[in-house]
Amino acid sequence: MADLQNDMLEDEDFDTILSPDIEFSGTLTFEKPFLIRGKLSGEIDARGLLVIDEGAVVEADVNASRVVVRGLVKGNVTAAEKVEIAVTGKLLGNVTAPEILMETGCVFNGLCTMTEKTLVV
Repeated sequence: MADLQNDMLEDEDFDTILSPDIEFSGTLTFEKPFLIRGKLSGEIDARGLLVIDEGAVVEADVNASRVVVRGLVKGNVTAAEKVEIAVTGKLLGNVTAPEILMETGCVFNGLCTMTEKTLVV
């Protein structure tokens, strides 16, 4: 997938969507692309793409393959591939990933650690 500037993801690209009117509390585990538009608190442990959409609020530690933050995340984010914070995104916590992209105008308050990309065989 392309960087945020060219990344026009449609609803059909996601296996599951947490709607804006949904509030979820607990541990979320998934492998296929997941879009959050509502509120989530707890923990996210995933192997796939996670997108926190504009207006979404996530209060959780996140571990996923790739994370795109367009809404608000309060918690630490760890990604195996990449973390992207859009101009509308706010990440209040530490981020760890081999590749980190922050658009001008985003809010990031935490420590940033870039790791080596691991090859999956």
